[in-house]
Amino acid sequence: MPLSEEELRLLEQMERALVEEDPKFASTLRGTTLRRTARRRAILAGVVFVVGIVVLMTGVISQVIPLGIVGFVIMLVSATVSLTAIRGQAAATAEPRATGHPSGFAVIDGGRGARLRRPRRSGAGRSGQSHGSFMERLEERWRRRRDQNGGF
Repeated sequence: MPLSEEELRLLEQMERALVEEDPKFASTLRGTTLRRTARRRAILAGVVFVVGIVVLMTGVISQVIPLGIVGFVIMLVSATVSLTAIRGQAAATAEPRATGHPSGFAVIDGGRGARLRRPRRSGAGRSGQSHGSFMERLEERWRRRRDQNGGF
């Protein structure tokens, strides 16, 4: 059932008020701004990575070691930023399942899914040799070899 003109007008007023009051929250509800920001950040990091390669190669060719090191650090930082942005973009596109609205806002059905982790078990409560910890298995192998060879 479509909204009436008055309801649409009220909704737009509420949206404007929300954007004025808390622009970060409003951009989170839209979802598109975060993806664009992540995409821009990844592209910029790629360009900076190429600049880092140029600086590194300039340092190598001119035999100025500190310049080469600076180029490598630039490449490292830009690669880290790029990977972080790409992961954030993938998470932003995969996580929210939203129902669209013409104004760009969306009702988010779910947030970030919690990863299920299995609780870790300590090696002391396990029975049998094959289920022991790595170090316990190594020690057992060492003892068997020592016993088979008659000791040291």
